[in-house]
Amino acid sequence: MTDVLSLWHTVRRLPAGDRLFSRAFAFRAPYFGSVRPRFTVIEPHHTELVIRDRRRVRNHLGTVHAIALCNGLEAAMGALAEASIPKGRRWIPQGMEVSYTAKAAGDVTCIAETSPETWTDEDPDVPVRVRGELADGTVVVEGVILLWVTTKN
Repeated sequence: MTDVLSLWHTVRRLPAGDRLFSRAFAFRAPYFGSVRPRFTVIEPHHTELVIRDRRRVRNHLGTVHAIALCNGLEAAMGALAEASIPKGRRWIPQGMEVSYTAKAAGDVTCIAETSPETWTDEDPDVPVRVRGELADGTVVVEGVILLWVTTKN
């Protein structure tokens, strides 16, 4: 079990453990703190977090800003990568391609997913599917974050 996954399982048992983990995650990568992600699911190949709709993440239209959405998707991807990567490997993002499909008017659940087959040694490119959904299931953003996965030296 990876460090992130182990920490998630340990801290999750505490009162407000998901919030404690989320703060620690944002402390480790400070830019993620700008959207205050709250992780709700961390498993190998599947991670979810929530970005609350509040003034600090809104655009001039009163909806969650596109870059805040991307920030949440990248945080979800990072936790997924840490929970999924095989031992002795490392990852770095290569790029992100997203489409904004609806107005993000409300809290957004950012979801990152892969399959075990994508983490093989054969191909260093690992696509992580990402999307953001409102509470009613409306997808407001979707795309792929491409990772470059190599052996640790």
